[in-house]
Amino acid sequence: MRLVHRISLSRLFLSGLFIAGFSLSATAQSSTDKVETLLRREMQERRIPGLQVAVVQRGKIVLLRSFGMANLQNSVPVTNQSIFPINSCTKAFTGVALMQLAEEGKIQLSAPVSTYLEGLPASWQPVTVRQLLTHVSGLPNILSILDQNTGKLLGRDTEDSAWAKVQALPMAFPTGERFSYNQTNYVLLGKIIDKYSGQPFARFFSERQFQVAGMANTVFGDSRDVIPNQAPSYRYVRNLDGHALAQDKLIYAYAEFPPFRRTASGLNSTAEDIARWIIALREGKLLKTKAALDTLWTAGKYNNGSPTQWALGWVTKPRPRHSAIIATGGGRAAFFVYPEDDLAVVVLTNLAGALPEEFIDELAGFYKPEISASDPVTALRIQLRRRGYQHALEVYEELKKKDPSFRPAETDLNDWAYRMLNGGGKQREALEIFKLNVFLYPESANVYDSLAEAFEAHGERELAIKNYKRALELDPSNANALRHLQQLDPGYK
Repeated sequence: MRLVHRISLSRLFLSGLFIAGFSLSATAQSSTDKVETLLRREMQERRIPGLQVAVVQRGKIVLLRSFGMANLQNSVPVTNQSIFPINSCTKAFTGVALMQLAEEGKIQLSAPVSTYLEGLPASWQPVTVRQLLTHVSGLPNILSILDQNTGKLLGRDTEDSAWAKVQALPMAFPTGERFSYNQTNYVLLGKIIDKYSGQPFARFFSERQFQVAGMANTVFGDSRDVIPNQAPSYRYVRNLDGHALAQDKLIYAYAEFPPFRRTASGLNSTAEDIARWIIALREGKLLKTKAALDTLWTAGKYNNGSPTQWALGWVTKPRPRHSAIIATGGGRAAFFVYPEDDLAVVVLTNLAGALPEEFIDELAGFYKPEISASDPVTALRIQLRRRGYQHALEVYEELKKKDPSFRPAETDLNDWAYRMLNGGGKQREALEIFKLNVFLYPESANVYDSLAEAFEAHGERELAIKNYKRALELDPSNANALRHLQQLDPGYK
């Protein structure tokens, strides 16, 4: 299967990718050519069957393109009307819906969830709406009682029984103490929207967002739904039916999002529709005031006052210049908004694991060159692609010499390295980034724990043990490090 797919992609690139979109002026052509070159490169390296891109600049869609195949089985090319699952990018729409209710005075972000929903466990009741949106609630995750591969309900479970089960689980941690990406949060938010909008959240989204923005191709649904013009999702696997495979196999990526979970992961859309929605959001058509938009894009806070990574359904990418607010979904869809640059980029693909969030800053740099340089991880990635990941520390020091403020965030490096570690064939590259993170943050238990996992995945047992031990020295409560140590060294106490 892999060989056939690679041949089809090679033919696609050699013959010129299928491209559909707006005609552009000569002045814009240079940026367009660079974008298309970058996307061809990323599609080939990441083995992405099909992709859409939209760029919004100064309130206008200045680039709209479609590449590759929407359906490999029937050789159906991607067009601008092809519809892609956007998975957790849905949370950004949920954030807007909650902000609309807040603007109308129907809810308060700082109010406990028990103000709006009755019958919740006592430990859940003090959690605020904002803490749900920013994933610091500490609630148990409803995904823990669903099928981890497909997201569907287990056995004879119904929504009511699944909801009863998750409410019986203990809290994961004290509310506001740390971050945990949690789908229970967005189930609760959906219930609030249903109750205080006076209609099912799917209809509220449609009337107050999709119709207002002119999103004719945006719809809720999952793999069980028949959605016209939808591009099926694919993913590569190395294990199938309990058996290891000699090489990657491309399969359909089946997913179920029960209706009660669709505030978290239920939308399907096009790059053009999302671009229109971003324009509507920026122009005040979805929220009434700039203050409301600023609130939507402001990071939450932990109990100690430090900012969380998440805003209201969006992820923040703070940096001294050219900051971004982003949404990502399923490792296949992402959009970045650069408020101070009046720019936005949307990339949708039909491959789980494509990770378009990794190259959007570089793409945005063709429209605003300072953007790619302002993001430390993007700047590192561009240089390491040219020079090799074994030069990670050397490249960091060179970039630091040019710009004394250059310092990639610990979480950004960690996330990037884990994506490579789990993305197939990039264990050595991931290891070099984990090493760099240890160099930059030597007092963090988490960086040693992550480096140990990379050594373990690479088969370097003694180095894995050494770094798990260091993680435990810095943080004796690190349960992950302790569990791995006991597995690698049964005599360890």
